[in-house]
Amino acid sequence: MTISLPWFIAFSLALFAIGLFGLLARRNLIFILISIEIMLNAVALLFVAGSTIHPGSDGQIVYLLILTMAAAEVAIGLALVINMYRQFHHLDVDQLSNMRG
Repeated sequence: MTISLPWFIAFSLALFAIGLFGLLARRNLIFILISIEIMLNAVALLFVAGSTIHPGSDGQIVYLLILTMAAAEVAIGLALVINMYRQFHHLDVDQLSNMRG
């Protein structure tokens, strides 16, 4: 039993919508970073699903590139979280504009 492309598209769209809602609704920096990761995973899933339907496409290579970009985003995001928490003792994104040296 194989899963057809419309199911992959629907699942990817649902994941992306959850990530977008989390990005817009949350004010905590950690939850915002998690929401971005969910959105990146939704796009990666769509590329892999497309590459299974069209074998000539390079969806799995694009997936590896998205994975690499997500790892870099996590590293930079963690550095921002640590810096913000050390300086302000909270992770409220509304206070981010006060991070002047």
